[in-house]
Amino acid sequence: MEDLIGRLKAANAQIEHRDGLLGKEMLERRASSAPILKSADRDLHGAQADSGPSFEVGGQMVDRFEFAQETIVLRTGRPVLAVVGDEAQLVFSDSESSVWKSRLREASAHLVDAVRAVGRIEVEGHDLAWLGTGWLVRPDVLVLNRHVAAEFGHNDGTSFVFKQGIGGRRMEASIDFLEEIGSIRNRTFRLSRILHIEDSAGPDLAFARVTPIGEQPLATPIALSTRSEDDEMVAVIGYPARDSRIPDQQLMDEIFGNVYDKKRLAPGRVTGSNSTSIRHDCSTLGGNSGSVVLSLTTGEAVGLHFAGRFLKSNFAVPSTIVGERLEQVLSGRIRPGPAPSTVPNRVAPAKQQALAAPHQAPRFSFVVPLRVTVEAGNPYLDDNDQHDWDGPPTTSDPDGEVFTEAIPADYRNRSGYEEMFLGAAVPMPSITSGQDDVLTFTFDGTTEDVLRYEHFSVMMSRSRRLCLFSAANIDGMRSISLPRVGWRTDPRIPLGAQIIKECYGAEPKFSRGHMTRREDPVWGPHAVASTANADSMHVTNAVPQMQPFNGGVWLELENYALQNARKDDMRISVFTGPFLTSEDPLRFGVQVPTEFWKVIAFIHDETRQLCATGYTMSQEDFLRDEEFVFGKHKTSQRSITHIEQRTGLSFGPLAAFDPIEDNEGLVSELTDVRQIRFIGR
Repeated sequence: MEDLIGRLKAANAQIEHRDGLLGKEMLERRASSAPILKSADRDLHGAQADSGPSFEVGGQMVDRFEFAQETIVLRTGRPVLAVVGDEAQLVFSDSESSVWKSRLREASAHLVDAVRAVGRIEVEGHDLAWLGTGWLVRPDVLVLNRHVAAEFGHNDGTSFVFKQGIGGRRMEASIDFLEEIGSIRNRTFRLSRILHIEDSAGPDLAFARVTPIGEQPLATPIALSTRSEDDEMVAVIGYPARDSRIPDQQLMDEIFGNVYDKKRLAPGRVTGSNSTSIRHDCSTLGGNSGSVVLSLTTGEAVGLHFAGRFLKSNFAVPSTIVGERLEQVLSGRIRPGPAPSTVPNRVAPAKQQALAAPHQAPRFSFVVPLRVTVEAGNPYLDDNDQHDWDGPPTTSDPDGEVFTEAIPADYRNRSGYEEMFLGAAVPMPSITSGQDDVLTFTFDGTTEDVLRYEHFSVMMSRSRRLCLFSAANIDGMRSISLPRVGWRTDPRIPLGAQIIKECYGAEPKFSRGHMTRREDPVWGPHAVASTANADSMHVTNAVPQMQPFNGGVWLELENYALQNARKDDMRISVFTGPFLTSEDPLRFGVQVPTEFWKVIAFIHDETRQLCATGYTMSQEDFLRDEEFVFGKHKTSQRSITHIEQRTGLSFGPLAAFDPIEDNEGLVSELTDVRQIRFIGR
């Protein structure tokens, strides 16, 4: 994992290098903040502050003074300001940067006009409350991102129409040009018609017609620039939303003031461009999709923001492309072609209602809260074993390397998954389609297709070099805790049949996500449990996953099943694997699965009968370059029949013991393990 302080310092250094005047202020802020932070920390922690001025981040010790100090410096260089009211005047309160204060005041006329033309895209009939940002590019035409518009609209082959939503009713979309901090007012207009949604091969943009409501006028549209220059000062105006993909959650809260889903303005600079995109370094999050990138000099849009990497870089469709495509659409030179694929629905963020602000005359203010938090906390997931991802190198694996520590003969005593473990027959899944993709190998003169380990087994995909599925027996009564060991390869199959390093590493690369959880097979006598612990760390038992992936309900499935298993037995059998499809994205030379499945079987404590349930979980949102209103990973209870159909596997008798019937479709998202149905209605 990349050092947090290093990430902060690198981001600050780039800003200081590009902007001499602002860089000088940032250096001064770094120096002046030190005594204040130390004094505040002593007040908070007393004498212990000087003896332990650090906190742990995934096994690394981070100096809390440096963390707070560099965060303050970053907020000085790239602040995120609240937009309150959109008329009349600029009022600055508690500004952290006198340089930006002066620059934004000079651009106030441009900003007031532009802010009024930017709104939040909201939907009805969708499981998301809102989707992103859009802005007026013509008196009644809105521009937004393709990946946002694809959530509520699609190409039916002759025109762009609204999708069918929840309950079979047609979705409706609107834009609210307010949604400001501290206000419950709104200025909402309906999107009456979808004019264009670009296909996946084109720029990430779409257009929609906006209908005025009564006497309420629309704002003046934002003019499109015919040019943009590197290093040009700009501001992004949009609606940043909390982004669960970002491991630096505490840092994100510091920069955005722990306020999300409301209209914000973030100044910065254009850092580069090419024929298809421009790059900028304004502070953005998911929800900023579709934000305007506005020139502070001319008040014209230089780009349509569509993607970003936190503390790395942001991307926008150049205004010249937006203008060209708009003219083609309005003139009828572009018409719908074959219907493109659409983006699946996602988790809905709760639509919160802000507290009413006291009545006051209209005003337009930027608010930069000066909030310094010195806390001995951990902004990262702090238990790598618990969350099953390959975090910072451990002492037994100092370089994050993968070892081959055995020979094939060492695995002769591994019995692997046991079919009669529960007292009733629960066989390994069998292949019903795609048999030719199963990896086979010769072991002791016999052709095999199952890698047997201590208390679990793995079947591999030959073409993808990944685990097709793992099958594990878990004995909750005999489970013990052992420390994590290093990753290793399996000598029974060729090294070339195993993904060892290509896509694994520090962000933006992936972590090794266990299919059979590391702790699941670790039970029995100490020697046996130790073997199982080491066996779980084979790369054959891992699939590329984003670092925050395994958590929440997904993490607790096995534990909750054990609580419902026979109390005098506490045994379950678990099958886990990825959905391997041809559409999986290619990252670092490896096709990375976007969705995973799990099937759990046990003898239920109440019914004393075999019970089997299925689940799915997706990391698709974490693999997209576009910014979006991201929720947490969505775990759902699905029928075993559904999983069989998608995987080409058969779970034998288990589908008959599933309380979820296939015709029920998708059960509501699981936000708590207590929502799981183990017994039929």
